[in-house]
Amino acid sequence: MITAAEIAAARSCMALASGFGASASRVSLGKSIMDSYSLRDSAVDKVSHNSDCSIYLTVFVDGRSGNFSTNRLDSDELSDFVKKAVATTRLLAPDTCRHLQDPALTAKNVSEGDELNLYDRSWHYLEPGIRLEKAFAPAVKFREIVPAAGEWHDCACAQAEKSGGSVRTGLKWRLISEESEWSDGLDDNYLIDSNGFEGRHIETSFSYCSEVTIEDSEGNKYSGYWWECAPKLAELDYEGCSLAALQNAVGQIGPARTRGGYRTMVLDSRVASRLVSPIIGSLSAMSVQQKNSFLEGKLGEKVFSDHFTFIDKPIIPGKSGSRLFDTEGTATKERTLIERGVVKTYFVSSYAASKTGLAPTVEGVSVPVIEPFCTKGPLVPDASGMIRRFRNGIYVTGLNGGNCNNVTGDFSYGVSGFVFRNGKILAPFKEGLITGNMIELWNNIAAAGTDARTATRWQIPSLVFTDVSFSV
Repeated sequence: MITAAEIAAARSCMALASGFGASASRVSLGKSIMDSYSLRDSAVDKVSHNSDCSIYLTVFVDGRSGNFSTNRLDSDELSDFVKKAVATTRLLAPDTCRHLQDPALTAKNVSEGDELNLYDRSWHYLEPGIRLEKAFAPAVKFREIVPAAGEWHDCACAQAEKSGGSVRTGLKWRLISEESEWSDGLDDNYLIDSNGFEGRHIETSFSYCSEVTIEDSEGNKYSGYWWECAPKLAELDYEGCSLAALQNAVGQIGPARTRGGYRTMVLDSRVASRLVSPIIGSLSAMSVQQKNSFLEGKLGEKVFSDHFTFIDKPIIPGKSGSRLFDTEGTATKERTLIERGVVKTYFVSSYAASKTGLAPTVEGVSVPVIEPFCTKGPLVPDASGMIRRFRNGIYVTGLNGGNCNNVTGDFSYGVSGFVFRNGKILAPFKEGLITGNMIELWNNIAAAGTDARTATRWQIPSLVFTDVSFSV
C-alpha cells in the first residue's frame, strides 16, 4: 500500500514545482505489486514477484508543459528531479492548450480509494504456500480427466464434415502439454494537482489462465485457452480453467472445408471486443482532431443501426474497470456513447477540448456495455441460443490477426470457429477471413446477448451480424 511518507513525497513534488517556478502541476503516485506462479504439466515452472513505486509529474511553465517520472523518492533526489523537470519544460515549445482540468469537473470525496469496493483486504494474507495451492487446484481437477500425457482419448464431441458431406466420428486426441498461471496483485494510485484535486483508487486482482495443447490421430496439433479474473478472491471461479482450455482445443479437431460468401456471423463474447475497439478509438476527440477517425464529424448523426445502443458505465461497484475519476481527476459518470445508432458523445480530455472546442467529458472509456436486443424475436442471451435462432452461418470464436483502418473504417480480420447449419454446429473451420467496413458491419448487427464475460473490463456480449463477407 502507498504509505503516508510516500503521499508526503508526492505532495512535496507539487510544492517544489511551484517553488522552482511552475505555474501549475499534477502529481500521480502509483504503487503496484504482482505475484505469479506458472505451472507446466502440473509442475512449478516459474515463480515471480514484481513491485513498483513511481511518481509521475506534469508541470506547466510559461505556457509549456512536460511529463516526467521517477522511482527514487528520497527527498534530496526528488528536489533535484523536480528542479530539472521545470528547467527542461522551459526548453519545450509552447502549447497553451495543455492545462489542468477545470476544478468544477473533477471528482469530489474520492480520497479513501475503496469507494467502488474493488479492494480485497484478504490479499494481504496470501502466503506463498496458499498461492501455490491455488495455482495447483485447476491442474488437479484437470488430471482427474487427463491423467497422463501421451494416452489417447476419444473425441466423440468433435465431428468433422468432409467436403463431400460425410461426417467422421470416433476422433481421438492425446495431451501434449498443459501450461497455467496463477497471479494476484494490488494497484494503488494517488493523484493530486495544484488546483486542489486529491483522489485515490485502490484495486486488487486475482486471475488464472490456462493453455492446453493436444495432438489428434493424424498428427495435427491444437491449442485451447481459457482465463478467469476478478477483483475479489472469493469471486474468482477458476478451478475449471484447464478443463475449459482442453474443451476449446478438442473442439478444433477435424476442421472442415467450407465455402466463402456473405454469411451470418455469431461472434463469441470472448472475442467480440476486438470489433468494438475500433469504434471506441474513433470516439476519441484527439483522433477526430487529427483526422484519424472514421467517426469524424459524425457527432449527433445517425451512423449505425437503430438497434445499436452503446453505453459507458464507469461506476459499477465491484466491477473491474470501474473508476470515479480519470488520470486528470475528471469525474466519471454513465454516458451514452451511441444511442439507437446516433453518435452522442466523444471522449474529450482537457487538451482535446482546447484543441477542438468541444466540451470536455473524460479521456477514455471505462466499462463499455452494449445493450441487449434481437431483431428476430425475443432476446437471445448467449451464442448457443443465437446459433439456434439464426440457423445458418459461421460462429467465430477466434480473431487471428488483422486490422482496421482508423480513417476509413475498412477492416480485415483472420477468423476461426465453427460452421453451423439448421441451428446446429457442424464442424470447426480455421484460417477464414472477414472483410468489410465498420459502419456497414454495425448497421448489420442483428442481436446482442447478455453473456459478457465477468472476467473482462469491457462488458461486450456475444453478437450477431448479417451479410458479413467471409472467405477461406
